[in-house]
Amino acid sequence: QVQLQESGPGLVKPSQTLSLTCTVSGGSITTNSYYWAWIRQPSGKGPEWIGCITNSGTTRYNPPLKSRTNISRDTAKNQFTLQLSGLTPEDTAVYYCARDNGRYDYWGQGTQVTVSS
Repeated sequence: QVQLQESGPGLVKPSQTLSLTCTVSGGSITTNSYYWAWIRQPSGKGPEWIGCITNSGTTRYNPPLKSRTNISRDTAKNQFTLQLSGLTPEDTAVYYCARDNGRYDYWGQGTQVTVSS
């Protein structure tokens, strides 16, 4: 059973950088050809794919967010991280990490991130 859990601040100030960590248990982020993704969903809106990191460490980003997004990983801790810079209130959303196996078969519970001064 694969489990994912997001961690990080719930409140971030505008212009600052959001840093979230996804801790994965029950499966390695390096072994199989899965993509490890970050997805967000603002209140009342649909989900938005932010980007992902593959089992080999290759990153891919949603073009509108690419310039201010960085996804990395710590294989020893079986974690991958999201950094999103230049925050605005429009970045307020529930942020999820998920495993992409052709579909998002495992999800973290999500963490609310509010961008406000």
